[in-house]
Amino acid sequence: MSFGNALKMCRTQKKVSKTKLAELSGLSISYLTLLEQDKRDPNLSTIEKICDALNIPISIFIFLAFDKKEIDGISHELAKQLSLTALQLIEPNSDDS
Repeated sequence: MSFGNALKMCRTQKKVSKTKLAELSGLSISYLTLLEQDKRDPNLSTIEKICDALNIPISIFIFLAFDKKEIDGISHELAKQLSLTALQLIEPNSDDS
């Protein structure tokens, strides 16, 4: 799994800076940087803090963290479509402030 890619993808999709995410999640900017670089693996409580701060379901975050080899059972096109749909579900809207 690549939690780093999922974190950066979700954070940028929500248009949240690392500074703002650190403030919202109670995690340090340096720790978030290490997570995004895949130099640390988050535990479940850290994932919950990040998902709460970004207002996204944990299941979508976990799905986006899957590596290609971990979802071998589905076609590349389906995986791509599911990823695009997941990203659309977390797009910022007027309710996110």
